[in-house]
Amino acid sequence: MKLSNRITNITGGGSDGWDVFYRARQMKDAGQPVLELTIGEHDIRTHPDILHAMHKAAMGGHTGYAMVPGTDALRDTVAQRIADRTGVPTTRDNIMITSGGQAALFASHHAVCDEGDRALYIDPYYATYPGTIRGVGAIPVPIQTRPEDNFQPQPDVIAAVAKGAKSLLINSPNNPTGVIYNRDTLDGIATVCRENDLWLISDEVYDTQIWDGTHISPRALPDMADRTLVIGSLSKSHAMTGSRIGWVCGPAEVVEGLINLSTHTTYGVPGYIQDAATFALNQGPQVETEVGAPFQHRRALTISALAGQNVVRAVPIQGAMYAMLDIRATGLSGEAFSNALLDAEMIATMPGESFGQAAAGHIRVAMTIDDDAYTDALSRLVAFAKTCT
Repeated sequence: MKLSNRITNITGGGSDGWDVFYRARQMKDAGQPVLELTIGEHDIRTHPDILHAMHKAAMGGHTGYAMVPGTDALRDTVAQRIADRTGVPTTRDNIMITSGGQAALFASHHAVCDEGDRALYIDPYYATYPGTIRGVGAIPVPIQTRPEDNFQPQPDVIAAVAKGAKSLLINSPNNPTGVIYNRDTLDGIATVCRENDLWLISDEVYDTQIWDGTHISPRALPDMADRTLVIGSLSKSHAMTGSRIGWVCGPAEVVEGLINLSTHTTYGVPGYIQDAATFALNQGPQVETEVGAPFQHRRALTISALAGQNVVRAVPIQGAMYAMLDIRATGLSGEAFSNALLDAEMIATMPGESFGQAAAGHIRVAMTIDDDAYTDALSRLVAFAKTCT
């Protein structure tokens, strides 16, 4: 029996970019002391108070079918959070609760792309982006950024391929680079979207992790609210990765369509998880600050560890929980360097090529292990890089 072309072509027929990670996990499972600087998983767990709220809701009986769009309480809470942060009037009619940010990305592309439509996205990109686009039957079109521009997208480059496309996916603060798109960049992107009638899908799951600069949601830019879908999640802001709780914020008519899609796919998100999410958001920004604090601190550790040498250089670490390191001075590709580092030092990093060709010659380091181990890993990484030159 033959599987569908869509399901077999999700990764485009090649690697999904996670080969080094899988090898590191195999080594770790075999008992080797591998230091993992790979995936964006907090080194703290979900706060006990949030888990208690989840347990209380479940024991209280909120274990049956929940409303498909999300509970009114959670949709209202998310809407108020977005309105307070962006100044854009937002109500529950603009919010669809999803099973995490990944499901929100998939649903958003389903909402705006038909079979065979061209869907643009920025390179470097989070590893699932092209597969998500292929999964809805659209054609992924990468827009390369450049290290010399600190990976800020150039609107004229986007405009050159925008004609006839249906959507553009952006991510700021960015995974994998840690870069925050500045106002000029976003104004330029908004202009391209308006002039080419593009839907803008803005992945903002790291919007609480801002270390240098200002996060601007493009939905707040002039004439963009009616053509922008914003992806949000509690995975990164509240260390709730396993709870799978996120949302899409967009025009009410889009949300109506997404409700229909969810009815025929996930049929909503468990009510007790939604109640825990409502509780978490209502604890205020202090909780988000506490969750992000280790990464802000490790950003400073990264800058310190790389000082005084030029073999390994950091792309400006403006937000999120990652550092993108330029290792081109070694003469190695990101993939070759990551594999060699894993063999020599048992330190696992993600090759820049895992996130597209724009980050070739780079590696991504997740700042997700304790300070002492992280500092030791960076010191050994730099020493190893020096041996490669």
